[in-house]
Amino acid sequence: MTKTLTLISLACSLALIGCANTETASKKSTPSTAEASFNKMAPSSKFDLLGWTISVPVDSNGDGKSDQIKEKELASGYSDKNFFYLAEDGGMVFKAPIAGAKTSNNTTYTRSELREMMRRGDTQFKTKGVGGNNWVFSSAPEADQKLAGGVDGTLEATLKVDHVTTTGENWQLGRVIIGQIHANNDEPIRLYYRKLPQHQKGSIYFAHEPRVGEEIWINMLGTSLPNYWNQNVTVTEPEDGIELGEKFSYRINVTGNTLTVTLMRAGKEDIIKTVDMSDSQFDESGQYMYFKAGVYNQNKSGEPDDYVQATFYDLVVTH
Repeated sequence: MTKTLTLISLACSLALIGCANTETASKKSTPSTAEASFNKMAPSSKFDLLGWTISVPVDSNGDGKSDQIKEKELASGYSDKNFFYLAEDGGMVFKAPIAGAKTSNNTTYTRSELREMMRRGDTQFKTKGVGGNNWVFSSAPEADQKLAGGVDGTLEATLKVDHVTTTGENWQLGRVIIGQIHANNDEPIRLYYRKLPQHQKGSIYFAHEPRVGEEIWINMLGTSLPNYWNQNVTVTEPEDGIELGEKFSYRINVTGNTLTVTLMRAGKEDIIKTVDMSDSQFDESGQYMYFKAGVYNQNKSGEPDDYVQATFYDLVVTH
């Protein structure tokens, strides 16, 4: 299977993760000086965004849903001064307030979030389905592997969380999803950062949602789980947690039916968790995958202008 690479990257010196593939990818994806000068506030002036769409919590056309910016528009200088822009330090900022447009009637939370688009603007490939725009597990049927845009995948990111919500119901305070794998209807992984108002440091944990059965919740750093939905649970501040504004990296990898999540911080040992997805039914025919990254606010009960925000410095997808 031929490997494909989608790279969003600043200079490797800004990243905490390895950059073994950066040189090759940057030759293909780095914009020319003329292209980069069109809008200095646009993330695409620094990053290759042709392999993504973005949803932002704005409904500019009045269709009742949040705006989705397609690949070519996103890569041609799209930005929003409130929700998606380039920071002074060169990072890509994502912001989502509690009040705002949602992606569908099935969603009650706002987001400013990228969605992987392997087709890179080639609309002959449909957005959904097993085809050139999405990927499958190597445990999927051989016919699906041949049709898909990629087989297995890795998402690596370096970022800092700038702000989390401080108002609302206890079980929703301070929660934000910073990375995902989405399937047809379910999520093999949702990666969370959470910091409570009374704490200086936050936790990292993730959920694995199989197609059938209960979700699996796994702590990586801190003790925000289990029973995060119970308003009466006392959550202990993680001694070795991550503060707002502190850079860290994560890696989400799927190989066959094995999901591996790695948390990386400068000067500290990596934290690695794995999930056996053999019984999760994502290896069946017709199941397709795509990565997501940015901020997906997990608070719907706080003050309308309360918000989550993160700045990404590196985002690398490989298949």
